[in-house]
Amino acid sequence: MLIGTHVSPAGGPAKAVARGVERGARAIQIFNQNPRAWKPTIYSDEAVEEFRTAMADSDVDALVIHAVYLLNAGSEDPDIRAKTLTSLTASLQAGDALGAVSVVLHPGSALKGEVAPAIARAGEVIKEALAESEHCALHLENTAGAGGTLGRSFEELHALIDAGGGEARLGMCLDSCHLFASGYDIRTEEGLTSVLDEADRIVGLDRLGSLHLNDSVSGLGTNRDRHADIGEGELGEDGCAVYLSEPRFEDLPVILETPGPDKKGTPPEELALARELRERGIEERG
Repeated sequence: MLIGTHVSPAGGPAKAVARGVERGARAIQIFNQNPRAWKPTIYSDEAVEEFRTAMADSDVDALVIHAVYLLNAGSEDPDIRAKTLTSLTASLQAGDALGAVSVVLHPGSALKGEVAPAIARAGEVIKEALAESEHCALHLENTAGAGGTLGRSFEELHALIDAGGGEARLGMCLDSCHLFASGYDIRTEEGLTSVLDEADRIVGLDRLGSLHLNDSVSGLGTNRDRHADIGEGELGEDGCAVYLSEPRFEDLPVILETPGPDKKGTPPEELALARELRERGIEERG
């Protein structure tokens, strides 16, 4: 398991590697553009080469790019869908250039409309973005289920992958906080096993390519997407240890997106705690 965290790419993607190293990360996640603006970032050949050199000289083994939260592939507004397509395509092309494991996407929201047509619209955007890129995977992230968000269940993730063409590059990213908030009780080994068996039956765990580890401020099935620091929420240290020690997660990048004690993101101490909890969980599994 490659335990890591979200970091800033300010100053260029090579700087993100340095920030990951400072935190003791084996994997890093970045936004490839300003998360508050639609304009995509296109990396120069020099920036790409600097990034690849920095990765080769570090202990960071995996990059994940997170598409920005402005995107809504399921929107009824054609202008929003067009902007989403432009941004998502740029993210996948950046992933191609930088050698990312994947781009992680929140599929979007039906808002107050019907879910099935929103999934169909999202699928068309996903298919077109994949067609405009080469080999970077696209992982659809499960959602906490508030409002009309798409991907709140394994059935919806399966429908999105099917609508997106079902090709091998399409996969999923499972977020522990979102799973719990959407009603999947993953706090125990038995509970997580049952949830993953369901995911395997409906989607197929061969499509699981990345993970997010976040504790949850809110309770089971509340549909509230509020991240807590590891061990400080409803999952607790025991629940996080179960997640980190799951055998079917072996070799995957797991990204912490926690607020941190100063609200500036995951500190090195929290990554160290995650590694300790993984070892504890492995010991308890025997």
